[in-house]
Amino acid sequence: MPVRITTVYRGKIAVMGEDIETLIEAHVPGADAEEDRPAVGDWLLLDRETLAPVRLLQRASLFKRLAAGGRQKLQVIAANVDTLFIVASCNQDFNVARLERYLVLAREVDVSPVLVLTKMDLADRPEDFVEKARALGPDLVVETVNARDADSVARLAQWCGIGQTVALLGSSGVGKSTLVNSLRGSDCLATQAVRDEDGKGRHTTTVRQMHRLEQGGWLLDTPGMRELQLSEAATGLAEVFDDIVELALTCQFTNCAHEGEPGCQIQAALKAGTVDLARLDRWRKLASEDAANSATRATRRDRADAAEGRGRTPSHTSGRRPRR
Repeated sequence: MPVRITTVYRGKIAVMGEDIETLIEAHVPGADAEEDRPAVGDWLLLDRETLAPVRLLQRASLFKRLAAGGRQKLQVIAANVDTLFIVASCNQDFNVARLERYLVLAREVDVSPVLVLTKMDLADRPEDFVEKARALGPDLVVETVNARDADSVARLAQWCGIGQTVALLGSSGVGKSTLVNSLRGSDCLATQAVRDEDGKGRHTTTVRQMHRLEQGGWLLDTPGMRELQLSEAATGLAEVFDDIVELALTCQFTNCAHEGEPGCQIQAALKAGTVDLARLDRWRKLASEDAANSATRATRRDRADAAEGRGRTPSHTSGRRPRR
């Protein structure tokens, strides 16, 4: 029996299907690696008699990240998403570097991003935030809304139709829960005010959870992320920073560090004013972070595979199964 995972708890998952909505055990046979564990949005086959998980169906997309902290543990965020609403607010919490991270995440898994700017009703000049948002990509769709106004939010309905799954991603306090309530036409989710001194919010949503929409689609709300480390996201980086990457490919030397080498096309573009230094620095930072994290994860996988090949677990795991 096919069901969809709507919420993941510690040790339990909530599923919904035809004539069924219940909590079941979270363990899925064969899903031991971090990346293979059940995620919100996954389609799962259950045994009709026992309701025991049988296997996950192949995913169309998977959002993942390195969990906060230094353990390099992979965390699955959501599966089978068609559109990502990247939510940012028109106040001092608006952060271009953070939005670029979210865009890289979307592009890496080939999911269409829509940048949703909330709290436009509280901004003196919301058009300034729209201008900064549109500068992130020539084809990026940007929508400004008052999350408390159903008529304002209604313009997002085109992405929420039958067969569509939309996920919301953004920092705490940008209005994701308020947006979910307006899209659902209810006040089922609690909301909190942001701090006046810096515009930052507190965590209201504590688990990733899917909601059914009247339009027929699914809406996936996520907790605000205090850290989003990139790993194995080279494709997403190349798409979000395609102008810089294309220039780098035309440098005289293939190992050009884009500092002061002869024939560096990026340095030439900087002098000509066609590349923004701040944007270049953000690309360098994200590319360096992705390379380091990807190399670390590859090393961990090699060690785990070698240990399994010898029929034992690595000594540093104290007898536990190696994480992947």
